[in-house]
Amino acid sequence: MTFLNTLHNLKTKKIRVGRGIGSGKGKTSGRGVKGQKSRSGVAIKSFEGGQMPLYRRLPKRGFNPVRQKSIAVINLGDLQKLINDKKISTDRKINIDSLKKSKVLRKSINKFKILSNGEFNSKIDIEVDYSSKIAKEKIEKAGGQITVKNQSK
Repeated sequence: MTFLNTLHNLKTKKIRVGRGIGSGKGKTSGRGVKGQKSRSGVAIKSFEGGQMPLYRRLPKRGFNPVRQKSIAVINLGDLQKLINDKKISTDRKINIDSLKKSKVLRKSINKFKILSNGEFNSKIDIEVDYSSKIAKEKIEKAGGQITVKNQSK
């Protein structure tokens, strides 16, 4: 029983502010006199004195332009793997719509580009927005046909 009493005595009593001068936290309740910080409901968030605040020291990030073109990049090796896994059929023309239907590309993708990385040996007819020269050569070497929409000369 005495053990419980000693524990009870060790607890610190909650300080009730604004309850008279004798409490040590009376009148202004330990907030000083006047000013913004002495009022209730006011917090000066991220204010660091005269120092440059953290949110202004860090670089700006995270703005996404509204009309940003999202271009998907597909390597020939990945395309060959999709053909081998029968996610894409080689008998029809492969374009951005067929890739979206087969859920290879997200719906938000506007354009796609073929790059030459990887082994490729399928005869395909493909329509792309952009292509690297080596990728075009590899497709034509395999007996396929590639149409580049936005071909810059």
